[in-house]
Amino acid sequence: MTHFGILSPAATGHLNTMIPLGKELQRRGHRVTLFGVLDTESKAIAAGLDFCVFGESDFPKGAIAESMAKFGKLEGIPALRYTMNAFKKSATVLLREGPSVIQKAGVEALLIDQTLIAAPTLAEFLQLPYITVCSALLLNSEETIPPYFMNWNYSTAWWARLRNRFGYKISNQIHKPIVKLIEEYRQTWKLSPYADINESYSKLAQISQQPAELEFPRSHLPECFHFTGPYHSSTGRISSDFPYEKLTEQPLIYASMGTLQNRLIKVFEDIATACAGLDVQLVISLGGAAKPESLPQLSGTPLVVEYAPQLELLEKATLVITHGGMNTTLECLGRAIPMVVIPVANEQPGIAARIAWTGCGEVVPLKKVNPLRLRTAIERVLREPSYKENAIRLQQAILNAGGVTKAVDIIEQAIAIGEPVKYFSV
Repeated sequence: MTHFGILSPAATGHLNTMIPLGKELQRRGHRVTLFGVLDTESKAIAAGLDFCVFGESDFPKGAIAESMAKFGKLEGIPALRYTMNAFKKSATVLLREGPSVIQKAGVEALLIDQTLIAAPTLAEFLQLPYITVCSALLLNSEETIPPYFMNWNYSTAWWARLRNRFGYKISNQIHKPIVKLIEEYRQTWKLSPYADINESYSKLAQISQQPAELEFPRSHLPECFHFTGPYHSSTGRISSDFPYEKLTEQPLIYASMGTLQNRLIKVFEDIATACAGLDVQLVISLGGAAKPESLPQLSGTPLVVEYAPQLELLEKATLVITHGGMNTTLECLGRAIPMVVIPVANEQPGIAARIAWTGCGEVVPLKKVNPLRLRTAIERVLREPSYKENAIRLQQAILNAGGVTKAVDIIEQAIAIGEPVKYFSV
């Protein structure tokens, strides 16, 4: 049996992807250790995984919550820059402390979240095999694929390729500080430089929790790339009391802007106004952004809670209004629920573009959000059957993708044989 280490951002959405992989590996007899800052320890304990801390002085208890509170008020490029600055700080600590911490723990292989672009350099220095896990939108770049933070439609036209090239130049500028840091460590550790970021991803296996049907047409993914479908489960999630007795027989619209970019209170006000007067029941989860009683009086009679048992409510939902985070998107599609997406930052615009491309929902850009636009989108998705039909199509794709079982099969095979897992069937 193998001792696996997990390297993941401290954000809830990433941990909710990585931890189920660890749990399944543990169930199969492997030992699994989650490496992280102090604020992630409770997640590891709740999941029954070993935990090893790093960055105690740089990230004391409560540091992540404080950072997320600031991040939750941002949108667009400023939010992306804030994310990159946070990732650079995390990368600095990981590269500085990682060698001794990981060696001391005695792990034999690593599962690395794709967004931790410094972690493969650490694994290479320690000569540890690693698997790349795409817990968010896959980041592999191609000239026909828009950068992940853009809401651009897919096209192979010459102008689209030119547009994408411009987008990647913006991306390179935003990522430049962290890339420079990685280059410095690679030079110090006598590792060959990367030609581009795609070279940092695992040569053994790259796994994505997207189904292939939710991705734009790809032509340059490596043979060891696998679309496996989602891994999420209720393990380690925040438990919350919910007044189920207040649910009515009306169609349920569930609105959540996630646990990160959720402090834009006006968005919740616009959602409530858009749904007022419709024959629906609106449930709003604030995702920890505020206490319900601190909000101004909302239009209609929405049921507003600080946290909601999302998976349970999705079983009852007819439509979901979401920020377009990958986990919420997959949880909706896994239940064939169409969406109205209000992307805020980071990869959410890219996910929203794919939701629109697959016909599973409507997109209202954050800067264009108002009650009328939202109501128009909501009524269209509720009225036109194609949205539900496409959500059912994606639900079937998820069911056929293999999920956490297939993902862990690939992980085990890659580490056992030490060679790329190029083709795999359940």
